[in-house]
Order: sequence, then structure tokens, then C-alpha cells
Amino acid sequence: MSAKAISEQTGKEFLYKYICTSAAVQNRFCYASNLIPIFEQLLMIFFSYDSDIGETSVGKAKGVLKNFLIEPFVPHIQEEEFYVCIYATREGDHVLFHHEGGVEVGDVDAKAQRLMIAVDDKLSEDQVKEQLLTHVPDDKKEVLASFIVGLFNLYEDLYFTYLEINPLVVTQDGVYILDMAAKIDATADYICKAKWGDVEFPPPFGREAYPEEAYIADLDAKSGASLKLTLLNPRGRIWTMVAGGGASVVYSDTICDLGGVDELANYGEYSGAPSEQQTYDYAKTILSLMTREKHPQGKVLIIGGSIANFTNVAATFKGIVRAIKDYLGPLKEHEVTIFVRRGGPNYQEGLRVMGEVGKTTGIPIHVFGTETHMTAIVGMALGHRPIPNQPPMDAHTANFLLNTSNSAKTPAATRTASFSEARTSNDATPAKKSKAGLPQDSTSKATTLFRKHTKAIVWGMQTRAVQGMLDFDYVCSRDEPSVAAMVYPFTGDHKQKFYWGHKEILLPVYKNMADAMKKHSEVDVLISFASLRSAFDSTVEAMQYSQIHTIAIIAEGIPEAQTRKIIKMADEKGVTIIGPATVGGIKPGCFKIGNTGGMLDNILASKLYRPGSVAYVSRSGGMSNELNNIISRTTDGVYEGVAIGGDRYPGSTFMDHVLRYQDTPGIKMIVVLGEIGGTEEYKICHGIREGRITKPVVCWCIGTCATMFASEVQFGHAGACANQASETAIAKNQALRDAGAYVPKSFDELGDVIRTVYDELVANGTIIPAQEVPPPTVPMDYSWARELGLIRKPASFMTSICDERGQELIYAGMPITEVFKEEMGLGGVLGLLWFQRRLPRYACQFIEMCLMVTADHGPAVSGAHNTIVCARAGKDLISSLTSGLLTIGDRFGGALDAAAKQFSKAFDSGMLPMEFVNKMKKDGKLIMGIGHRVKSINNPDMRVQILKDFVKQHFPSTQLLDYALDVEKITTSKKPNLILNVDGFIGVAFVDLLRTCGGFTRDEADEFVEIGALNGIFVLGRSMGFIGHYLDQKRLKQGLYRHPWDDISYVLPEHMSM
Repeated sequence: MSAKAISEQTGKEFLYKYICTSAAVQNRFCYASNLIPIFEQLLMIFFSYDSDIGETSVGKAKGVLKNFLIEPFVPHIQEEEFYVCIYATREGDHVLFHHEGGVEVGDVDAKAQRLMIAVDDKLSEDQVKEQLLTHVPDDKKEVLASFIVGLFNLYEDLYFTYLEINPLVVTQDGVYILDMAAKIDATADYICKAKWGDVEFPPPFGREAYPEEAYIADLDAKSGASLKLTLLNPRGRIWTMVAGGGASVVYSDTICDLGGVDELANYGEYSGAPSEQQTYDYAKTILSLMTREKHPQGKVLIIGGSIANFTNVAATFKGIVRAIKDYLGPLKEHEVTIFVRRGGPNYQEGLRVMGEVGKTTGIPIHVFGTETHMTAIVGMALGHRPIPNQPPMDAHTANFLLNTSNSAKTPAATRTASFSEARTSNDATPAKKSKAGLPQDSTSKATTLFRKHTKAIVWGMQTRAVQGMLDFDYVCSRDEPSVAAMVYPFTGDHKQKFYWGHKEILLPVYKNMADAMKKHSEVDVLISFASLRSAFDSTVEAMQYSQIHTIAIIAEGIPEAQTRKIIKMADEKGVTIIGPATVGGIKPGCFKIGNTGGMLDNILASKLYRPGSVAYVSRSGGMSNELNNIISRTTDGVYEGVAIGGDRYPGSTFMDHVLRYQDTPGIKMIVVLGEIGGTEEYKICHGIREGRITKPVVCWCIGTCATMFASEVQFGHAGACANQASETAIAKNQALRDAGAYVPKSFDELGDVIRTVYDELVANGTIIPAQEVPPPTVPMDYSWARELGLIRKPASFMTSICDERGQELIYAGMPITEVFKEEMGLGGVLGLLWFQRRLPRYACQFIEMCLMVTADHGPAVSGAHNTIVCARAGKDLISSLTSGLLTIGDRFGGALDAAAKQFSKAFDSGMLPMEFVNKMKKDGKLIMGIGHRVKSINNPDMRVQILKDFVKQHFPSTQLLDYALDVEKITTSKKPNLILNVDGFIGVAFVDLLRTCGGFTRDEADEFVEIGALNGIFVLGRSMGFIGHYLDQKRLKQGLYRHPWDDISYVLPEHMSM
């Protein structure tokens, strides 16, 4: 939702802080703090007499008064009270003013002076005086004019959508704001955050704010998907988990129509391709809420949705299945029955998984796909229709995509503009003449938006959407791809690879729009996948190019003020805007916008590869795909369909597209799916009555349930909110019915009404169904075939230590949050990633100690020396570090593995320490881990001593270490510096750790030694020191190193030196 109500306190704080006016606005909050003790005493007195004094009713809603605004009383007379209100509409902002304010103001819409400020226009004091203050005493006009202009500027700057003050009191002391009501555009948070701060939006009166709602709102804010939850009746027996903003309203309507309004527990939706983890979090919240209180009749959970355009149904259902398994016991205890209906990408697999969990857990789960009407499961859940034993299942995705014929040849492009008749010479010629004298569409916008040769530029690196458009083009037998180029400002110009049928093609990607427009002058459509923050600027830029006639804006959450500016500019330039907050539109056989129509299997199932005779327009993107399904099953198919978007001010309106359809010969009937909020549907009523619209119109407005709820519910779409009785779905449906449109009794009957109207048109010869022509076969992408389980391929890589694919990073099966929760430290992480084990605490500490003692040993050792030389030569960090690491080997630092192997082999073979020393001497081999250039038995290495003390105290057994210390006694008796050095100590102690900690078998312990795991300790530890030396040299700004001559002994042959 965009327009959200704020508390009176918040609204007044904004006004007092940011209004700019010469009027003396009195901030009464400054004096209110002194009144709090008095007010608390009054409340105690009131409540001592009547414990229910805080409970009251507003309309149908009942609630307890919990928030009180304390302000000092302002002495004044009635003549000093005024009324002012500012609210937004599509065309501009209306300022209402009445010279008699207060509680008895009455019908201000009828009584108040009104001034409309067009989008992008400014309000002046002269306008206010001339048009609003005609009945105001002269001595107050200057003050009021200045205040109203300042209020309007504040309204614009802080993105208010509604601002009412009643009464506004003007006395000799200044201007007082007594009562105030306001709404702000919540989508403008990224613009106004500095001024707004953290705004709290109170719930509607009569409904509590639940922590679960806040939790889902937080998930929604952190996600690119849409997650909404409103609790209506936590004790209700009917719960919903619906995918899609429009679909969620339709399901609520149907539940209420069938008498379930009092038992409906929640309203909500999940859409926009949420991840498996996000769906799991959403589902477990619903299941947690519905299993808290038992219901004598048991409970039902309706997991519904329309046919998805791009959401992977199987992926989201996996999250729901996880939640069901987690709540298996409570679900059985509360006797929950689950009804599922869904369609979209990979929905068959999703339904299979859902049905399987029902069979294995014993929870009654009834599963249906696109063969079942979207809301049929509601009637089943409420006992109004029987549950089929074995519902017919549509063919699997693969059946549509895999070529079953022997010929791979692409059929000829035989389709014409309409499935029922040949193309006329002019698409814009009206099918029927309108009544004489009535105004025709006066805008210069095109009647036909998309043709067989339409070319588009796609803004944004949306490769999946572009490939979907190309596959649609191919299956429609287009000669060329509909996408000419892409614009992506975050990379340089380059080519992007796509498939055109069986072939690979390259599409250009440009860094800036100017280059794309200049090089592709044939393009007249822009499809913008820009984010909500950049959509406005990119759309304005696109409209500077006269070649662009149509722009589709996909982004949701664009501030309404920006959308209205886009609309105004588009009207001036004759550009048709589809969106914002839309999936787009589709013209079968010609062109589709982005992800409209879903995956190719739905394109083929709904026969969208060729035109039919029915055109539709809806707000919802998901419901537009449902309309594709309904129309394809009840008529000869879709001619064109557009989802104008769910925002309050869509770029183009229902009427814009209905008039286009009226003037397009190939379209024989029109379907409109309206919704609660706004008054656009009344224009259709007017067009039908006046004869401008003569084709049959089937129309249904969703949101009929809104009037049945006790408190206001904001539905999934920002525009789905009735601000007056005429904007309710029930009122609009009745008006359409009275005007002569075909209006079903409910959404359940929409398909039946469409079928009836279509059959009548066929019977009277208006529509002559054509013979079907099979579409060409489009090869299936490898990634999608793998997703469907149709193919298998050996993986190029295997990993068993880490998985980054889910919502949370996992180390060896342990989520990263658990790693921090358990305070495992660096040693614990190393244990997970290197050894796939959760090591004991002492083992983790030992690893960390090893890293600490091996971190550095001065600049003179070969590794540090090389790192320093590289750093001083101007090399980067990685190059310098690598130079140092390459010196690690048996003679420097790499003795851990070799020492562990030598001592282990000698110990395991039963060789005595003296025998081991003598054998190594006889073989002419050095004992790895023995000896130090500086340290000796008389000058011990404190690093070894620290480690030895820890190991002796914490390790269960130190057999190999004891063996090595016995060897040290022998070697140091011959030469005092032949001590067990730090490399050797770590090597043998680590073997003791692996063998005795209880986490490894003997074979596993030996394998880790054999594959070089112990040297990793030195490499990891010493990397810290090498990086330190690199940073030290850079910080000291040391120049290029050159070794001095006097430190080099030049030994050359005699004749060469002469």
C-alpha cells in the first residue's frame, strides 16, 4: 500500500517542524508536557466510575481508546474556526476550504470552496484569496492565504496524499491546528527518510496490531517479493495463504460470498517470486497462528492463487511443505484440512510435492491445478460443492515443450490479425459506428499498441524475461525477435547471448539509452525493469525520444507524485503508459511484454500464440494470466490483454484500453476485471450508455468483501481501497449491470458468463471460429528441463562443505546464524570447512592458538622477505602475498605435514625413538620438525612451550607428542639447537588431536594428514603475517628494493673475470 494513515501526533509534528509560512503557527505540543500529570489523574477518576469508558464504536468497528493527544485548550469563538483539506487525484491536488469549520461542518464536498492544482503546478496566495477565501473576513485573508500556501508546499514536499485540518483556528495570537487527519505516501520513504524519520503507521481503529503482522511486514521490507498479512479474526476457522495481490482479494470475496465472513481469520498474500525460505517463514507464521486455539468444526487452510507469470511454484511450495512438516502435530490436533489450487511455472511438480506430503503425513490435502476454476476450492472447503476424488490433471509442462512429431520444421506463419477473421487494412477503424454527435477519443495515442513487427528496448538486465519474449516471438512465427536491444547503465556496451528457436543470437546491450535509441530507430516500445528508485528518471528520459509510443513500467512502489508527473508528460507527448506495478500485457501472435503470460507451457495451453476474438483489461498481473486461462477455455482465445497495474494511478486506465478495443475490428467482445477503489469503471458505464462502447462488455469488480469487514483492510494493490461508497466493488458492479454490461453474480461465475456471451456471438455469426494451426516447436532450455526433472547430467564440481544457495549460508550442514549463536569462533569454522566436523571446544582453541603462533616470525624469513620485496616493487596485495606463500615448503614452514607423517610412521611401526633417529641418519634424511636456526635447548621457543602446556592440559592423549619429545632428547644431546620446533610440534600434536578427539576414525585421521591438511594451518596463519608486512611497507612508503653489492659474493670463472 502507498497511502497510509499516520497518527494526528505525527502529522502535527511534521507540520510544526517543516511548514514555511509567514502566519504565526502555534505549536501547542510545547506546552502539553505540563498537562500529563493532570490528565493521568482525570483518567483514573473516569475509569474508577466506568471500566468500559475507553471502548467505543466507529461505524461497524468497535475498539478501545488507547492513545490520547494532550494539548492545551485554545479559547476562541465560532467565527474563528475554519476547515481546510488537501487530497490527491489523478489530475492534480484539490484544496477544499470552508469558512465555517468545526464538528458541525457538515457535507464539505458540497459546501466548501474548491481549487484544483494541476500536477507540477504551484499554488499562489492570490489564487487562494480569489477562489477559496471569498467568505473570509478581510483581516484574516492574509494569514490564511499564507498558511494555506505553506500547507500545500508542506503537503507536496513531504509526499502527503491527504491532509485535513478541522477546525483550523485563527485568532489574534496566531494559527492553531486543533484536529488533523493525514495520510502519506509510504513508498516515498527513500526520498523523505531524513525528514520523516521512523514513522509508525497505526492500525485501523477496531483492529489490534499483532506482532506477527509486524514480522511479515519486516520480511516484506527486506525482500524483493511481496509479503502481506492482516489478521481479521485470530479465532476464525478459515485461513488463507494466497499467491498474488489480485487473487488474494478474489479468494476473500468468494469466502465472504459463501457466508464465511465471520470465520475468515486473515487476509494476506505472497507474490513476486519469494524464495523457498521466505515462503517457509510466511507459511510457518500462518500455521503458528491458526494452531493456537481449537475450533469445534476443525479448520481449513486455503492455499490458492492464480496462474503465476514467473514465480517457480515448486520452489515456493517446498517452503510451504517444510512448514507443514514442522507443524504436523498441531495441524492434526486442530483437525486442519488443506485445499490447494495453483498454476504457473513448474506448478505440476509443486502440486505433486504438496499431494505427496498429504499422503505421507495423513493430513487431508486436496490438490488442484489450472483445470479447476481458481475459486472452486473455496466452495469445497466450505461444503458448498463436492470434492472430486480424482480431479483431471492438465498435461505436464514437458508435454507442451517437447516435440512429439517427426518433423522439426517450423510451420508457416499463417495466422492473421484475428483468429476469427482476416486482417483489415486499418486496425484503427471502428468495428461499429458510434452514435452520431458523440465525441471520439481526442488523444493522439495509438489505437494499436503492438503489431507483428513491433520492436522494443528492454531497460534492465532481465535476461529471463527477454528470453521469454523471444520464445513467444518464435512460437508466434514472427520473422524477427521483438527485442532489438537492452539498456543497462551499470556495464559497458556489449553483446548478450540468447536463443531464437534452435539458434543462438546476440542482442546488443548499451550503457546509455541515447545510443540504443539512435542505433535502433525502428523501436517504438520501451519495457522498463528499472527499480522503483530509478524508474521515474528512466521513463522521463525515454519520453524525450519521439519514436517511443508505448512504455511498460514493471516496478512496484513508485511514489504516486512521480507517477502522476509521468502520466501528465505521457499525455502531452501521446505516449501510452502501461503500469507501474504491472506484469505488462500480451497480444497473441504479435508481442508480449516481459514475463506476461508466464512460461511457454502456459502460452501454449492458453493458446496465446495466435489471436482470438476476446480482449481483456485488468489491474492485476497474476489475474491477467488467470483471465488468459478462463478465456481460452470458454472462447476462441485472447486477442489482446493488458494489466494496467495495481497502483492508485495507473499510467493508462480501463477506459483507455476499452476504447482501443472498441475501435479494433478483430475484437468482438471485451472483458474487464476491475476492483475496489477509484471510479474508472463508471467511465465504462457512461461509454455504454452513450453508445461509445457497442461491443459486449463482461465486467466484474473484485473486492466485494470490503464492505463486510468491521474495520478497514488494505488489500494487496495500492489502489485497492475505497475512499467513498461509490468506490466500493459492490456499487461499481451494480452500476455496470445497470448500464448494460454483463456482470456475473461472483467471480466464480465469470467464466460461465464469458462463455454465454461468446456462444451468442458465434450463434449470430459475429464470430466464426477458425481452424487451429499447430505452433512451431520451441526447444526447452537445459536449465528448465533439469528443473522439471526431464534430464540428468553429471556435475562438473562436487562440494560437501558449504551451500550458499538457500536463504542462509551453510557450513558443513550448519547455518551461519547457528555458528555465531554457538560462538564457535574461527577454530570452529575451520573445523566445519576443513574437517566437516564440529570439533570439541579445546580443539577449536588449539587451532586458533596454532594460527596465532604461526602468524609471523619476522621479516628475515624467506616468505616475509619475498612479500616485502614484492610490496616495495609496487605489486598489489594478492601478488605480494602469493610471492611469500610460494616459498613455503619442506625447508620453510611446510614441515607440518612431513613431520606428522615421519613421526606417525615411526611410532605406528613400533620403532623406538633411538631406532628412528639412527634410521634417518643412515638414510641420509633430515627429521622434519627438528631443528631451529636460532632457538635451542638453552634458548627455548616460547611458542612451543605455550602450545605444550595447553596440549598436556586438555588433550585426552598425547602419545605421538610424547614420542617426538623423546626424539628431541636424543637430538639435543648431540646438538642443542636440534629441538622440536613449532612446525614439528603442531604436526605431531595435530595427529594426536585427530586420533583421540572422538570425531574421526583412524583412517580418516590418517587421510587428513596425507592430503596436506596440516600445512594449511601454517599457510593460513602465516598469511596474516605476510599481509601485515605488505601493509607495513606501504604505510612506511618504502621504495624499490635493490640488494646491496657488498652482500653478494660474485664468483665467476677466471677468464671471464679478466
